[in-house]
Amino acid sequence: MIRPDIIDLLRVKPGKKFRLKDHNPGWKQSEEFEELGKDALKERAKAILDTNLADLAEAQGRLYADGRYAVLIVLQAMDAAGKDGTIKHVMSGVNPQGCQVSSFKKPSAEELAHDFLWRYVKALPERGRIGIFNRSYYEDVLVVKVHPELLGRQLPPGAEKPGKKFWEARYEDIVAFERHLARNGTVILKFFLNLSKGEQKRRFLERLDRPEKNWKFSASDLAERTHWDAYMDAYEDALAATSTDEAPWYVVPADHKWVTRAVVADVVTTAIRGLDPRYPDVTDEDRKRLAAARAQLAAEE
Repeated sequence: MIRPDIIDLLRVKPGKKFRLKDHNPGWKQSEEFEELGKDALKERAKAILDTNLADLAEAQGRLYADGRYAVLIVLQAMDAAGKDGTIKHVMSGVNPQGCQVSSFKKPSAEELAHDFLWRYVKALPERGRIGIFNRSYYEDVLVVKVHPELLGRQLPPGAEKPGKKFWEARYEDIVAFERHLARNGTVILKFFLNLSKGEQKRRFLERLDRPEKNWKFSASDLAERTHWDAYMDAYEDALAATSTDEAPWYVVPADHKWVTRAVVADVVTTAIRGLDPRYPDVTDEDRKRLAAARAQLAAEE
């Protein structure tokens, strides 16, 4: 497991000043491991991940059988930060029956005709299941904030462009929405995969240079890169305004994928185990029925 004090440093504290520049995207070790080389650090991270995956698979089985809680994992990041890979590796040992992944693309005309949270509510996980939002309702205070022309009919009547009060109201709506979910048994874990601009460039070039990765590259990704500073400002505002005790944000270093996966797996596993999910108790009546079933099967020729 990763030391709790390290995880605490990655958590955005409610009501405290938050600046992205205080979080190093290339972080890969704590002071006690400064003498280890990169290979040794990767092996340690892999060991942590492997342990957490085994624990997560067991905890998820209990969560599913218990049926009292749901878990919602929100992943937000710039392009090429590793959201898909994080999902693949962290959830590799989880029973597919107890996990669902939802991705959200450009909203349809029907979705734009509703409030901005409407389309996400339909994809929320039911009790006993883990739901992963690969991008989420936070896009409506991130990409839409960088490109307000996308608001369309969601802009208040008579307003030419959204102002400070508009975004503050959306932050308040999100906090209220997440508080409602938490009060009704959904554990919310939010991760911003903190990728540096330099590492994004390297990964984009890799996608261009390797034929098997060409399909991952999109011209729109390059276009969004030109708005990098605006996105960082939007993320900083959103994370500061919406990290709460009920639904905390974690700023996860993303320049090293093995660090990202180890951190996310550790937080998710610790959160589910903290719920203490249990298999249903077997009552005396249940035991009698089980005994009768066993006797019936034993009597068969």
